[in-house]
Amino acid sequence: MISSVNPSIRLPHRAFELLRDLVQERTGLYFDDAESDIFLGKLSPLVVEWGFDSLLDYYYYFLKYDPGSAHEWRKLFEALTVQESFFWREMDQIRALVDVIVPRYFRDHSHDALSILRAACAAGEEPLTIAMALDEAGWFDRARIKIHASDASPRAVEAARNGLYRERSFRNLPPALKEKYFVCEDGLWRASSELHSRVHWRIANLTSEADIALAAMASPVIFCRNVLIYFSESAARKTVRIFAERMPRPGYLFVGAAESLSKLTSDFKLREIGGAFVYGRS
Repeated sequence: MISSVNPSIRLPHRAFELLRDLVQERTGLYFDDAESDIFLGKLSPLVVEWGFDSLLDYYYYFLKYDPGSAHEWRKLFEALTVQESFFWREMDQIRALVDVIVPRYFRDHSHDALSILRAACAAGEEPLTIAMALDEAGWFDRARIKIHASDASPRAVEAARNGLYRERSFRNLPPALKEKYFVCEDGLWRASSELHSRVHWRIANLTSEADIALAAMASPVIFCRNVLIYFSESAARKTVRIFAERMPRPGYLFVGAAESLSKLTSDFKLREIGGAFVYGRS
C-alpha cells in the first residue's frame, strides 16, 4: 500500500495522529501507527483534489473547523471504508436464520411481522442474499417479513437501490439462483424487481446513536458482519451496546467469523444455533 501514497503529501506523525483521532471520533474507524501509509494512501487523492500538499491544511480547513464539511466527511468515509461483498457469503448463519430463528419467531409471534436489519450493507449483496434464502424457503408466502438495509455511505446505498451487479459479486452464488433472481443487462446483472422490493434501503451511520437506535428498536434480528473489525474498540462497544438496549428480545446479532464480542459486552451470549454461532440477547 505504500506505493499508493502520493509523494507530494507530507505526513508528520502528529498530523497523522490528529486526523486519525478525529476520524475515529466521527466515524468509529481506527487506523494504528502501522497503518499510517494505508491511511494516507486512501486520503491523499482528497487532499490533492483541493490543491493541498499538507495533511494538516486539509485537517484544519475542511474537517476540524469548517461547519459545512459534511459533504467532505462523506467523501472521506467512502475513501476509507471497504465496499466489497458478494452473494451467498457465510451462509451457515443465514441458514440458521431461515431454518431455526424465523420458525421460532413465528411460532411465538404468529400475528406479527418480523423485521430483519442488515447494518452496513455496502452495495446490498447480503440483504439480497437473505431475501433469496427466505424466498427459497417459502417464507414470504407464509409470513410478513421486512428486511431493512443501511449504510453510512450514500454511494453504497445508491448502488444498492440501483440493484445492478458485476460478475464478481456472483462468485459464490449457485448459477440456478443467479438465473432465477437476476436479469442480464449489457454484461451486468440486475436484481429482479420482486427480489429487490423485499429490501428497504436507507442511509444510517453506525456511529450515530440516533441512527442505530431507530434501526435497531424494531429488529430482533441484526446482521452486522465484517464491520466491527474496522472500528475502534470504544466505537464497537458503543454500537453493540445500543443494539442490546434497543432491539426486541429475544434478539439475535450476527457478526463476521473473524469478529468477537467477548471483550465488548456481556449483554450478548454466544450460542450455537442450527450449526452456526450467533450472539443472543434474552
